Amino acid sequence: MGLFSRRNRDDVQAEETDQQDPQAPATGPWDADAVPADTAAAGRVDLGSLRVPAVDGMQIRMERAGRDAEASAAVLILGGSTLELRAFAAPRTAGIWDDLRGDITAELTRAKATYEIVDGDHGVEILAQVPVRTPEGRGATMAARFIGVDGPRWFLRGVLQGRAATDADAARPLREIFANTVVVRDGAARPPREILPLHAPGVTTAPAAEELPGLDPLRPGPTIAEVR
Repeated sequence: MGLFSRRNRDDVQAEETDQQDPQAPATGPWDADAVPADTAAAGRVDLGSLRVPAVDGMQIRMERAGRDAEASAAVLILGGSTLELRAFAAPRTAGIWDDLRGDITAELTRAKATYEIVDGDHGVEILAQVPVRTPEGRGATMAARFIGVDGPRWFLRGVLQGRAATDADAARPLREIFANTVVVRDGAARPPREILPLHAPGVTTAPAAEELPGLDPLRPGPTIAEVR
């Protein structure tokens, strides 16, 4: 009887400890102050507010709203698909992904795109079919998958395009990059949804010729990121 009671007390203490010390997330993206030591063994590329894993064969292109504008997004090109990354400031006490999804779907509707809300590796995602114009001038659609993760005072949005938007096997390398990306939130006071600053990597930037067909016409990517 005494042993049984002691075991019960031990179980209760273990449950209380679990409640007081919740486990850290099993996967990233990671905050700069909580990066597991065993991630991204090959190192990361410094892009300012983002540190992305260095992967053989990956190229990086920085997106700007204009010739003299600061970089607002990093486009990672790997295996014929792309992953666009943008980091935003967020409130200390609440995330912004729930609200931002509404902005994205509203803009997709205005762009005459179709979409569905799906469950993905990082929770709720948006899978869209966006109308584009082919180089020959014909109308077509292109798949784009919007991924969002709320962190401490930041939000990271990813957009998969190419085969990775709809093919799980093709998406795996880029999803691993997303999951091992580190967000560096500076100490500046920033309003929610302000884009965190990026800069060119210390490695050769991917040439513009590597852009996937139809990537630029996907205006909901860059435009939605700027919605206030």
